[in-house]
Amino acid sequence: TRSKKLGCVCYETLLAGGVKDKDSLIWAKSIAGQFGALKKDKGNPLNELEIEQLVHVSVTEQAAIDSLVKLMVSEHREATEQELELLRQDNHSTDIALFGRMLASKPSFNVEAACQVAHAISVHSVVIEDDYFTAVDDLNDKSVDAGAAHIGETGFAAGLFYSYVCINRQQLIDNLSGDERLAEKAIQALTEAAVKVAPAGKQNSFGSRAYASYVMAESGDQQPRSLSVAFLKPIDQRSSDDFASDSITALERQQEYFDETYGTCAEHRCVINAIAPGGSTLNDLLTFVASD
Repeated sequence: TRSKKLGCVCYETLLAGGVKDKDSLIWAKSIAGQFGALKKDKGNPLNELEIEQLVHVSVTEQAAIDSLVKLMVSEHREATEQELELLRQDNHSTDIALFGRMLASKPSFNVEAACQVAHAISVHSVVIEDDYFTAVDDLNDKSVDAGAAHIGETGFAAGLFYSYVCINRQQLIDNLSGDERLAEKAIQALTEAAVKVAPAGKQNSFGSRAYASYVMAESGDQQPRSLSVAFLKPIDQRSSDDFASDSITALERQQEYFDETYGTCAEHRCVINAIAPGGSTLNDLLTFVASD
């Protein structure tokens, strides 16, 4: 769950349980305040139920909040300091474990992200095209205006992208309280999503359902490094007949140069290549990323 309105939900539940309005407000604020700084009153006491920033709340934390609110209703009392502290003691949500969480007002409960994701970059120069479109009002009888109800344009481009994801496996295990099996499943799920799932935005307009053409996965105790410098010199559209193959060649050449310069930069590697099939498969890749 990602929300600023934890206090509002708790307040409504307490009210529905028969707790007085004033008590419900104070008790709900005590819970929401555990997850961030509360907004100022500004003439409306209900504003104080909202947190200043969005906060990620794990499934176990949400269950703890629900249980505590039920207890407060049944015993008609406010939560103790110890009960409030326990709200964030157990955290087993893989999204928070992977991408971290910052609670500015409670830094001792921050979660260090185990995953780093770089912005995808095109491996060649890209020309932005314009999609000009109109929308017509079907109920317009044209008695007043026969024009379009809306006219607009959307910029788009077609490119071959390089994307880099880095996961600290041990950090992920630590974030999941030592649950190695859950960490392995999380890494496998993230890997499969990274190579198979395209962003959902504008899919109905452009149908961009692309799978990764090539994946190089590396593991080991070396300092991670991106291979994005392989494309400091973009693939030349005028001399290249095959962007994908030329990009793979540039990527593998850069990996070899790094190894020659710094020594072997990874203990183990797994490569899948959909441009030249016959090698490793997605299942091989998922097995690899889940291993030590």
